[in-house]
Amino acid sequence: MQHKIFFIIGGVILTLIVLVAGGFWYLSMQPFYKPGMVREMGAALTPPDPPMDSPKWLVEANIELAHFAVGESRNVLIIHGGPGQPFVQPISGLEPLTSEFQFHYYDQRGCGESTRPIDRFESQNMYENMKVLDESLGLGAQIADIERIRQILGDEKLILIGHSWGGFLASLYAAEFPEHVEALILVSPANTLVMPQPDAESDLFAAVRAKLSPDEQVEFDAFMKDYFDFNTLFQKSEADLIALNEQFGKYYLKIMDVDIEAEWHEQGKPGGWMVWAGYVSMGQSHDYRPALREVNVPVLVIHGADDLQSEAATRLYVDAFPNAEFAVIENASHSSFEDQPGQFASIVKSFLEANED
Repeated sequence: MQHKIFFIIGGVILTLIVLVAGGFWYLSMQPFYKPGMVREMGAALTPPDPPMDSPKWLVEANIELAHFAVGESRNVLIIHGGPGQPFVQPISGLEPLTSEFQFHYYDQRGCGESTRPIDRFESQNMYENMKVLDESLGLGAQIADIERIRQILGDEKLILIGHSWGGFLASLYAAEFPEHVEALILVSPANTLVMPQPDAESDLFAAVRAKLSPDEQVEFDAFMKDYFDFNTLFQKSEADLIALNEQFGKYYLKIMDVDIEAEWHEQGKPGGWMVWAGYVSMGQSHDYRPALREVNVPVLVIHGADDLQSEAATRLYVDAFPNAEFAVIENASHSSFEDQPGQFASIVKSFLEANED
């Protein structure tokens, strides 16, 4: 059951300040990642020549990305959410479009069957560890991988579909390389464009806690204290962090009243350090909206009416992009492509046909 937990911490994401202690609080205030940093990497963005008959994409000398594809014709890159929750089966809402598009799914570095470059840290130098974490698995590394995948696919321009945290990554890629984006489809994109978050309703942890019983809240508070014990973060291993992420996923599913066996779609092996790398990259204070205002590609933002993330949070992306349209799918939550696959397919098809390059 453990890999069926759908961890959407990036979808209606946290307020890190709540339990951050000591030095980490000071060091994590400003973001490590700023738009434009990836573009400046130059030659480092060129993927190495892959070994013969390799089933994975080689994006750096020591980083391989697992992937699969369904469909035919025009390439579309799917960027999964989480952070660190890759797809292991195709999205139901895209199945009707497989005669017109080939959908490429991949496991982001640090999760699924892709390379996990960090197991544990030997050093206890917090700042140096944060830098290593950001450089190895942070926003810049993930965005650079998208550019390398574009080159591997051989496309001058990409159509990108990003879900939750993946929508956030897709948006930042478009800010870095607008000339290489044909269209963006953002499905419940993560509420991470601005920190601290302007929409307090989308504090996931507070929303989960509010729906638990009093006894469960006591247990949850103890768990959260351990989860946000940043002073011991770099004493943990990849397995330790995966376990913490999965434990929160269990709380989330509990309040959503989900029958895992009957209703939940299996996902790949979750990430550990990559989740925290995302937090380190973003810091506690940033506003990425100005970078998106320079991106003039067509953008479709899709929101599930029953999503725990508020519509106001999703609309931040609509307001940030100058050429964005918005669609709400009724009787759908965070994964509208599974809740209402037919309606999802129709909306996506109409958008892509209207913006065919």
